[in-house]
Amino acid sequence: YALLRPGRFDRKITLVLPDIEARKKILKIHMAKVRQDETIDLEKIAKMSIGFSGADLANLVNEAAMHAAREGKERVSQDDLFYARDRIIMGVEQEFVLDEKEKQRVAIHESGHALAALLLEHADPIEKVSIIPRGQALGMTEQLPLKDIRNFPKAYLLDKIGVMLGGRVAELTLLGDLSSGAANDLQEATSLATHMVSQWGMSELLGPVYYQKGEEHVFLGREMALPRDFSEATAKLIDDEVRKIISEKEKQMLELFKSHEKDIVAISEKLLEKEVIYADEIKALLTL
Repeated sequence: YALLRPGRFDRKITLVLPDIEARKKILKIHMAKVRQDETIDLEKIAKMSIGFSGADLANLVNEAAMHAAREGKERVSQDDLFYARDRIIMGVEQEFVLDEKEKQRVAIHESGHALAALLLEHADPIEKVSIIPRGQALGMTEQLPLKDIRNFPKAYLLDKIGVMLGGRVAELTLLGDLSSGAANDLQEATSLATHMVSQWGMSELLGPVYYQKGEEHVFLGREMALPRDFSEATAKLIDDEVRKIISEKEKQMLELFKSHEKDIVAISEKLLEKEVIYADEIKALLTL
């Protein structure tokens, strides 16, 4: 704070991450330095790289070029860029092998995410689903927003939570029990619902108010977090509202999936066969 106090600097500059048009221009600059084939679609790569900085995009192209070289190819293709993006976001492919039962559960889980994205009106469109383990994840379902969104409607956020819960609900629907595979989904859903309730005024009970939770201090750690600026009673109300949002969405997804069990099975079987499937393949399987 002492470094930034008045008198230290005349001007402060805020650097924002590039939007889709800026990402496309940055990608074009870096792609001009490598040999590329006719499959390259920078528009699609720009759409799929939301949140990437200029340095991230440079790294994306470098990773794609190295992957093409390792594969013995003379030119970088769209598939090389897809591979590089997955590696940057999700980490390297893991070499461990899942047994058939665990692999089937992962396929059902990811099928649930994919089906939720297709069924829920306000969800981002599905792009692809994979059951290839990467980093800490045993599988991934990728959605591709039609545009960069900076202002999120409540209906969009609720359906986003619905997609997050889709994997867990698919396991319940087909297997009748749960696994620890939904831990990250629940963490993200809880975080999103908490923001809706405490900071975005989307709870009828709490109303149009903003409650700032304490934040972890970058040097002192979690034990020295700043105190929250609301009472224990309000904290309980926030927790209750968060639980209500997630529980109600889970009930909705359970009811929705009752009439789509065959679709979950169809997607999961195709995943077990191919490991990676794309939106067109998924839609062709469904009885919507």
